[in-house]
Amino acid sequence: MSWDWELIGCAVGGHATYRPTEAALAGLLRVETAAGTGWRCLRCGSFVPGEPSGHGPADQAPAVARGVMLRDLVIQRLLALDRLIHFLVLLTAGIVVIGLRHSQDALRDDVTREMPLLEPIAGQFGWHLDDSPTVRLIESSFRLSPTAITLIGTALIALGVLELVEAVGLWLLRRWGEYFSAVVTGVFIPVEIYELTERVSVLKVLVLAINVAAVLWLVWRKRLFGVRGGAAAYRAEHSAQDLLSVERAAVLPATPPADVGARAAPPGETGPKYPV
Repeated sequence: MSWDWELIGCAVGGHATYRPTEAALAGLLRVETAAGTGWRCLRCGSFVPGEPSGHGPADQAPAVARGVMLRDLVIQRLLALDRLIHFLVLLTAGIVVIGLRHSQDALRDDVTREMPLLEPIAGQFGWHLDDSPTVRLIESSFRLSPTAITLIGTALIALGVLELVEAVGLWLLRRWGEYFSAVVTGVFIPVEIYELTERVSVLKVLVLAINVAAVLWLVWRKRLFGVRGGAAAYRAEHSAQDLLSVERAAVLPATPPADVGARAAPPGETGPKYPV
């Protein structure tokens, strides 16, 4: 099954039409129809009747993701949403843990009272509470001091903030966000592998697989750390995918090599900034 990423992008975000001030280029992007003047969508290539969504010099036109670039944009946004979910979970967990620092005695009494009632139910699912790491973890938390519990909660919130920074950088398509995500995610992979040596679970394997795939995808597709030509090759790839650049090359004189980077992003950016 083949996905038409351009049509999906236009269906979700609308067509990206543009009227350049250069007459020759504008003529290529304009067509007269029975419904009036139509302008070519820079994403899917269709001519859309009505006023263009933008206008100005060609050099100031928004770079619109197409093809593989659009697919990468969708994947990166999904990664950003995944990191946002992590942030919300860790933030909630940290707040709950800190809120329980003075309720250990009451919680111990509740667990002691309710545990015998839960054992027959858990036994029906083959879950032995006496051997459960989760139950042992809860019981060990009762012996922690309020200060230790506060530190644990603060650490969870700090990890959540890291996930939030990842989410923002990835969603905004910033190159620093891609580097940050690759480094932070990669640092925790050895920890996740160690946890698997202690106890294997489907969830742990799934989380590890997603994080390894995310790091490999970021490094390979975003050409991080100089891979596959690095940032320069990444910007050139984006420019080649830009429909307006292709049309402009067909009607305007070839630009000298020194001007090739005119549409490239400033240092520290991802490259072309796609419409959000």
